[in-house]
Amino acid sequence: METSTPRFGDTLVLGLGKTGADVARYLVRHSASVTLYGGLSSTEGPVVDSLRDLGVHVVLGTEDIEGSYELAVVSPGISERSEFFAHARAHAGEVMGEPEFAWRESPERWVAITGTNGKTTTTALTAELLRAAGLDAEAVGNIGTLITSVLDERRDGEWFVAELSSYQLATTSRLHPKAACLLNVTPDHLSWHGSMEAYALAKEKAFANLTPDDLAVVSCEDAWCRAAIARLEERGLCVCHLSTSDDPATPSAAFVRDGELVVRLRGVEQALVGVGELFIKGEHNVQNALAASALALSVGADVEGVRAGLRAFRPLEHRIEPCGEIAGVSFVNDSKATNTDSVEKALTAFVPGTVVLLLGGKDKGTDLTSLMAAAAGTCHAVVCFGAAGERMEEAAHKGLDDAGVTVARAEHLEDALDQGIALARPGDVVLLSPACASFDEFSSFEERGRVFKDLVAARVAAAGKGC
Repeated sequence: METSTPRFGDTLVLGLGKTGADVARYLVRHSASVTLYGGLSSTEGPVVDSLRDLGVHVVLGTEDIEGSYELAVVSPGISERSEFFAHARAHAGEVMGEPEFAWRESPERWVAITGTNGKTTTTALTAELLRAAGLDAEAVGNIGTLITSVLDERRDGEWFVAELSSYQLATTSRLHPKAACLLNVTPDHLSWHGSMEAYALAKEKAFANLTPDDLAVVSCEDAWCRAAIARLEERGLCVCHLSTSDDPATPSAAFVRDGELVVRLRGVEQALVGVGELFIKGEHNVQNALAASALALSVGADVEGVRAGLRAFRPLEHRIEPCGEIAGVSFVNDSKATNTDSVEKALTAFVPGTVVLLLGGKDKGTDLTSLMAAAAGTCHAVVCFGAAGERMEEAAHKGLDDAGVTVARAEHLEDALDQGIALARPGDVVLLSPACASFDEFSSFEERGRVFKDLVAARVAAAGKGC
């Protein structure tokens, strides 16, 4: 995509992770004078060497910023409430995050997707629906492709479908997508934002600059989202009410009628596909499919393309991902489920009474009452493991013993898998949906999920050899 070459003055970048390094490289390519502060724990290494070779002035081991800058771009892991962020604000004319910076560089044809859960699947699916309809689209942002890293190669007519976290949205001011979606708001990242109210308002910033010609797609199934709908409609925006059950009876809505996905935009209704035609399972994935369909249709995808894309889309890695079967017992990797709300939604994908649920990891300290109520209706066994194992086990006994659900305890993921296999019956599902962070045993939920799949594969192979 050809654009006029932007000109920058002295610029400041905070953070030495992928975001900070890629933003610094982009700025250098566009003739900026760049200073990057890595933060207190930053150290020398190959990334620092490569940045210095490009002419970036890299400062390590401190958050005390010196100098004056026209612009500061702050990595998403650095909280607005931190001293590091405050120092950037004191030394720069303007402070923003990477998505805001990328949007200003290339503001046309954006779709923004956020929510506590489901945003990665919805982002990937929206991009797939656009492509199935013959439009050029790329999934970017929190999904893994840094927006700045693909700006220089952006093609004419290409849509950016951007997954945006609360961290990223908190530092936006002018970001203006053509369509934006809020899937849900449940407690998460509260230490970064300081309160649930601040977290919810950061999510809502996806709509801050929308006009009545744009589309806001918002769930009407949780209180935080319903409050957002009211505020958006007070501004005169077109809001598509997102429901996995009944028709919200609004001019724009996405819902299920008689087992079929339906999208109505500004009074024009389209029936799409049956819920049973989707490869992605669970009530939450019905919501994701409805949201992606509404977004794609609103920016120009044709109905036949959307239908074809919905029928073709497969589960993403670590998100209710089937990964093997032994003697009629299937295994599913849902390692991305790092909070209780995600697990509760995942459980809706399975026949009640057939789930052996593996719960555990690094404890987030969230209330487990609702999770155990959901498990009581869907599980016949729960295996608690990892650093959170003791608290999980205690809550499980309290919430599941009377329901006749077996509760077991394991030290590590591999032990939990083996106990799950021992407890499973033909027709059951051993589901890794841990409701916890991974950092007690693994470096990320991705590593945890891949280890789980490797462990399953080894046991499938052994079973095939008669072992």
